[in-house]
Amino acid sequence: MLTNEQFTAYAQRYIDTVYRVALNYLKSAADAEDITQNVFLKLFREDKPFASEEHVKRWLIRVALNECKSLTRARWWRSESYEDYAETLTFDNPAHSDLFYAVMALPKKYRVPIYLHYYEEYTTQEIAEIMKVPKSTVCTHLSRGRELLKQSLQEVDANV
Repeated sequence: MLTNEQFTAYAQRYIDTVYRVALNYLKSAADAEDITQNVFLKLFREDKPFASEEHVKRWLIRVALNECKSLTRARWWRSESYEDYAETLTFDNPAHSDLFYAVMALPKKYRVPIYLHYYEEYTTQEIAEIMKVPKSTVCTHLSRGRELLKQSLQEVDANV
């Protein structure tokens, strides 16, 4: 069982990561906040010891993905538009804004691996372990996601 100090340290360190994983999966700020809260409640109640700091981070991401999957299976749940949330964001560079919208427009199966690879800097093998899919699937999703992003961003450049 974690001490209050350990839990607080993990929460401060990983709350943004868990939130961003949930947001990338669900495209809903409110649902991502709920998932984040549920994940940290599970961490607080977790009895087994963690082997390392990286083990905690992977566990949190895995639990977040499982919580997101459970939520999307609920009959009452429906995906909301992320535009309202996006309007609250500020980007220093217009290219960052274009990239955010392009990534969020990707299908979930490409969006989550791209986030884990490029923002959380996980390897394809680590992503495969976290998402419990074969490494080749992760490589395929990254490749196809990059291709879709390339096409999308070229269209944005053409329109400018």
